[in-house]
Amino acid sequence: MIGSGAAGSVFASYLNKGGAELWLVDRYKAHMDKVAQSGMAFVTPSGEELLTGFRTAYSAEDIGVMDMVILMVKATQTDGIMPSVMPCIGSETVVVSLQNGIGNDDVLKKYVPADRILYGFGTIGTELPEPGKCVSKPESGVIMRFGASENDPVSEKAGKALEKCFCDGGCLASFEKDIRPFVWKKAISNSGYNTLSALTRLKVGPMLDCETGRELIKSVWAEGCAVAKALTGVDLWEEMLEELERLREGFAKYYPSMAQDVLIHQRQTEVELLNGAIVRYGRELGIPTPVNGALTLMIQTIQQNYDKQYCKQ
Repeated sequence: MIGSGAAGSVFASYLNKGGAELWLVDRYKAHMDKVAQSGMAFVTPSGEELLTGFRTAYSAEDIGVMDMVILMVKATQTDGIMPSVMPCIGSETVVVSLQNGIGNDDVLKKYVPADRILYGFGTIGTELPEPGKCVSKPESGVIMRFGASENDPVSEKAGKALEKCFCDGGCLASFEKDIRPFVWKKAISNSGYNTLSALTRLKVGPMLDCETGRELIKSVWAEGCAVAKALTGVDLWEEMLEELERLREGFAKYYPSMAQDVLIHQRQTEVELLNGAIVRYGRELGIPTPVNGALTLMIQTIQQNYDKQYCKQ
């Protein structure tokens, strides 16, 4: 697991419960040391349990060749980290991106063959409140989906094995024959509530309780659906409208990842792989995306000026 912060630790915990032998790799030394010494305190709606058996490292350079490498660093960091990851990738290693955003498989094709790439996502709220402790806030139904960049016996075998391991660990997963519509649906959804939560400084619930908030989300989604339909041939609009209630049920009291980046941690976001990606693909296809373009510029401006923002004394 390359990138074992909040989401990476939660995903790894489900895989651990499903029987996987795992290396956790992260530069967060206190977290890696705590897990190595005491195990991972894993909190789910069912309660808290202590998981052991993880091996940890601060870098992937010396952990040996893996059967599967799962990337959970921020998608904007993939190019920067891959040189240190390559020593653990062999000729038969399958590389999996479960990162937010659109185009993660295209980035990985620069480093490994397309028939050794799986990509997808999880619909799980995650937190890392302290070293050695992670929190899972899953939605109902299937919460992990992934598929092959190119269908191949090796990638299909790996995908089925990953699906089984997640399911055995209590995380309902699905290996999809065509993952593209699912990835676009997740990215479009994120581009609405996640980005707007960061900009409005609201948790998801209050934003959905406000008519203007819902209209903002739908305006983002409408542009994303137009681009996705042109690329995949699938019209996602009706499914996106069903997302509103699902978000209210699952994330009402939650600051999503981009809001955490902007409001709490003041760090770089993944907006370029969400709203920014909708804009880029829209430009290539000749589809206007002014709302997503404006939101991308707003987030980019904020994250370039964290040290200059108003702060009440």
